[in-house]
Amino acid sequence: MKAMIVNECGPLDNLKLETVSDPCAGDDEVVIDVKACSVNFADSLMVEGTYQVKPTLPFSPGVEVAGIISQTGSKVAGWKVGDRVQALTNWGGFAEKVAVPSGVLCALSDKMSYVDAAAFVVAYGTSHVALDYRAKLQKDEWLVVNGAGGGVGLTAVEIGKMMGARVIATAGSDEKLAIAREKGAEFTINYKHEDVRKKIKEITEGKGANVVYDPVGGDIFRQTFRAMAPEGRMLVIGFASGDIPQVPANHLLVKNVELIGFYWGAYKIFKPEILQDSTRQLFQWYSVGKIRPHISATFPLEKTAEAIRALRNRSSSGKVVVTMD
Repeated sequence: MKAMIVNECGPLDNLKLETVSDPCAGDDEVVIDVKACSVNFADSLMVEGTYQVKPTLPFSPGVEVAGIISQTGSKVAGWKVGDRVQALTNWGGFAEKVAVPSGVLCALSDKMSYVDAAAFVVAYGTSHVALDYRAKLQKDEWLVVNGAGGGVGLTAVEIGKMMGARVIATAGSDEKLAIAREKGAEFTINYKHEDVRKKIKEITEGKGANVVYDPVGGDIFRQTFRAMAPEGRMLVIGFASGDIPQVPANHLLVKNVELIGFYWGAYKIFKPEILQDSTRQLFQWYSVGKIRPHISATFPLEKTAEAIRALRNRSSSGKVVVTMD
């Protein structure tokens, strides 16, 4: 099979298309013929060797795939060759085939495309569990979503609106803000041209943000942190800007606010039932047309590095997906 392989961690140019042996299914595994693999920020960090999960070299990144089962292990029950599935992998998704434990599979309806399925679970799951389980977002609360034009940002806008919040979206371009409005943002702020703190205070009539969802870090984190309401909750989702901000503990005390760290992948290990419940709810919402991933670009397998760059330099909106056809 063809796969994008990292033989030495470093820049994205280290990601090379190679011919490697096909995987074989273990007793409780299936092999998926991959049709699409979503690009996530973790892929870039994994290639560099700076991600919290460090695969043994050589490896292929890619943690979120959709495709067709082509082989099943001897102890696999409930799945058969030909089933359309979505799966989360630890890595290995940027390849024509990947072996995964049968327990991580989700069945796909004929109504869901492989591209939508590959782009679905991590982005929507991150926003749903963060807003519902961790921040306990309430109806009519003010929700500020930073980086609202990105993959997780747009899903936070969508889910926040569905939960009854009043959504303020921030992004660095008018084009991305227009997409956020389509997804349900009531107000938008271009942080390249507007004073974010001042604008949030104006929009909320001085009350401030009840919940801030921040996958960006850097200066936009600092500005929105200063625009929080008393007893506000700030979700730390990631640092797409590359700047990890520091928050003095006395600011939390004086403002009576909570700073909530959230890493979706950790729940696969210590509370998998939270992710399972969330995934069931998200697929149900998709089935009735309440949510739809925004796919800004697709790339062929050999251009995986280019796809990751599009996400990393924030030139894309929504999700970027690598397809195998």
